[in-house]
Amino acid sequence: MSESFTKGMARNIYYGGSVFFLLIFLALTFHTTKEMPQRDHRENLTESVARGKALWEDNNCIGCHTLLGEGAYFAPELGNVYTRRGGEAGFKQFFSGWLKSQPLNIPGRRQMPNFHLNDQEINDLAEFLKWTSEMNVNNWPPNIEG
Repeated sequence: MSESFTKGMARNIYYGGSVFFLLIFLALTFHTTKEMPQRDHRENLTESVARGKALWEDNNCIGCHTLLGEGAYFAPELGNVYTRRGGEAGFKQFFSGWLKSQPLNIPGRRQMPNFHLNDQEINDLAEFLKWTSEMNVNNWPPNIEG
């Protein structure tokens, strides 16, 4: 390497690095768009799942809970709550009972508010959580209890 670092050398490093990282970004974007349809099982989206997602957003559930690692860490991760709480066998019964019994008023424990959802809304939210639990998320969360 020469004794002096010239403006031309700096410019070449800048432009070369910019092009290199732009190519990396484009390759990763292409890879993601190719992989996502295989991972998110979008063919299983239903009106009930869409309504459940809308309820999730309208009630700001992500303000306390995380879903697939995104959100607040005040309350448990719900990306795997469907499988944790019985799956097909008993999740909807558990989930309905849980939502209707809030707040539990246990001293020293975090309290979840009662959103006064009707049975259809609870079913839609349960369908949304079921749909998220069936996504290929590379074994997230690492802890079964979220």
